[in-house]
Amino acid sequence: MSDQIQVGDVVVLKSGGPRMTVANVDRYGYEEHLSANCDWFVADKSPWKHENGTFPLTSLKKAE
Repeated sequence: MSDQIQVGDVVVLKSGGPRMTVANVDRYGYEEHLSANCDWFVADKSPWKHENGTFPLTSLKKAE
């Protein structure tokens, strides 16, 4: 199994946080670092709120 993060993977930030689904992997910045656009839901009240954000791949790990 590949450790590389790909579209559809469930990931978390290495520093913690919610489980997120990778929607897109792209390059950003002058040095073309890889980033992942992720979606997740906040379950603090009904209906759950959809959130998304873009994170460097170096700050993510696959969820266990």
